[in-house]
Amino acid sequence: MEKLIVKGCGKLSGSISVQTSKNAVLPILAASILTEEKVVIRNCPNITDVDNMIKILRSLGCGAEKQGGAVIIESAGINKTDVPAELAKELRSSVFLLGSVLGRLKSAVVSQPGGCHIGKRPIDLHIKGLRELNVRIEDYGETHYFDGGNIKGGTVRLDFPSVGATENIMMAAALSRGKTVIINAAKEPEIVDLQNFISAMGGKIFGAGSGTIEIEGVEKLHGCEYTPIPDRIAAGTYLAAAVITGGEAELFNCRCEHIYPLIVKFRETACYVECNNDKIYIKSPKKLNCFNAIETEPYPGFPTDLQAPVVSLASVADGTSIVTENVFETRFKYAEELKKMGADIIVRDRTAIVRGVKKLNGAPVSANDLRGGAALIIAALAAEGKTEISEVRHIDRGYDDIAGVLNALGADIRRVIT
Repeated sequence: MEKLIVKGCGKLSGSISVQTSKNAVLPILAASILTEEKVVIRNCPNITDVDNMIKILRSLGCGAEKQGGAVIIESAGINKTDVPAELAKELRSSVFLLGSVLGRLKSAVVSQPGGCHIGKRPIDLHIKGLRELNVRIEDYGETHYFDGGNIKGGTVRLDFPSVGATENIMMAAALSRGKTVIINAAKEPEIVDLQNFISAMGGKIFGAGSGTIEIEGVEKLHGCEYTPIPDRIAAGTYLAAAVITGGEAELFNCRCEHIYPLIVKFRETACYVECNNDKIYIKSPKKLNCFNAIETEPYPGFPTDLQAPVVSLASVADGTSIVTENVFETRFKYAEELKKMGADIIVRDRTAIVRGVKKLNGAPVSANDLRGGAALIIAALAAEGKTEISEVRHIDRGYDDIAGVLNALGADIRRVIT
């Protein structure tokens, strides 16, 4: 079993480049099979979620391989419509293959996807939306059978702006006859990136980033080369790491507008933040102020994926912070691990009351999910002594060499095998 050993350090300082977005590249890899021609995705992060997506693509009959930082997909030989259950359970984003396989082959078999255990994440919105496109669906326990032989454009009104459902409908509709309209669509930057990728292949999708997306189905898409957007969650994580140590950092390859709600919260704590094109500079104050109330919301609200890192910051800030989780109902599991380090956190239903303490102490803790694991690393950087973090496989799902990146800023993090 692998662990991360983090020694509390002084101030982090320096410059780093932010990886490509996990949440953008995974649906883009799935959408690459909408064409029979070669697709090259540049600057893919070296994370296990990408590795698992490549395994799934290969299981469907695609050629998919890494070359340097790129992933090359050739799907002319795709010959299967079912995503293997054992792989689907390792990767929540396996659900994105539903829309692309259905769009390309007009049928699909998908098992309930896995991923982090942060609350209920059903695919009912995906199913409801695809039914509006005249897709026939049969359910057998956790396995769903989709018949898109008569798929056609339609109007889909989502009850909630689900990112996954929006992306699946976009992919399924890209090669369907007629026009599809998604109302109450998710507005995340990753939705815009998927639109731009499908457009680069010759698709006709408009309106991503707004609440209404229109898709004009085309008969065929062609190959392309594409570089996805930077990872806004990784950027926020590294900014939080610098701040909790009282340090400063300059991040390249990031977009301030994608994490503007976090920037606002940093300024509330008395941080100095400067944004310039693809760079963000942050300098921590001598003492962090507590946050005003934070509530996670779909984009452009405060991102749920940055809730855990912010709670780590609040645990050493001056005063009491109130953090409410409105997206996933069990996302505060990591709080029990932070409490082992001396954090003063009370969780009541979907709200965490965080009273800042003078110092945290190193302790053995476990990463129960991806973002909670990142929060533990952030806390460990400011803790007195040594912190051992187990279950780092969860962290590896979304962060490309997080130890190496933070060590470049002056952290002391080692990966060990026990």
